[in-house]
Amino acid sequence: MRAVIALILIVLLVALGGMGWRQAQHWAPARTEYPMQGVALSATQGVIEWGSLAVHNPDFVYIRAVMGRQGRDARFATNLAGAQTSGIRYGAEILFDPCGRASDQATVFLTTVPRDAAALPPAIRLDGAPTCTPAPGADKVVSELNTLINLVEAHMGKPAVLHVSAEAEALYAISARFNRTLWLDRAFLKPDYASHPWVMWSANSARRLKGIETPVEWVVVAPSA
Repeated sequence: MRAVIALILIVLLVALGGMGWRQAQHWAPARTEYPMQGVALSATQGVIEWGSLAVHNPDFVYIRAVMGRQGRDARFATNLAGAQTSGIRYGAEILFDPCGRASDQATVFLTTVPRDAAALPPAIRLDGAPTCTPAPGADKVVSELNTLINLVEAHMGKPAVLHVSAEAEALYAISARFNRTLWLDRAFLKPDYASHPWVMWSANSARRLKGIETPVEWVVVAPSA
């Protein structure tokens, strides 16, 4: 009898856990607290059904343009055209690879992303520790990042947004070294790992949306921004 009860409890816990995960996949902060919300996309999401995406009322979309040393994001041009056709405000993002030369990565960005006065400020993303051996030191990474920021900003004519993970911030103290708008990450809870307040927050990096094959990053903007 005890074994049966234990089995029932396990089944109930698994079911409740599954329900909680499904709810988490569709969660976003309340619009009453964060009126401006949007999404970040890359080739990982596959083919985007822009008409279906519009149902979720994104105010903006950031589109991955460059994957560090890997070069152009395979779907940047297609996603850019989709955003333009749908009327959603858009910006381009470059994922900075600290193992590669900033000038080389910037060249790919400059030849991939057209100058556009209507575009949102460009975003430069730092995900974490270098994957190469030997890994570049913090001073080298910061120096290369500074070069990348200067080249990207000169091309786009706007200050860049720095999209910094908690690991990258711990390694390089990016928020203390660069006076730029911050975009931080933390699932479900407001991030607090930078030296000054964030303006953008990836609140749910596993949100499921109609019209997109795989989970996306759902991003909100601080109401005072």
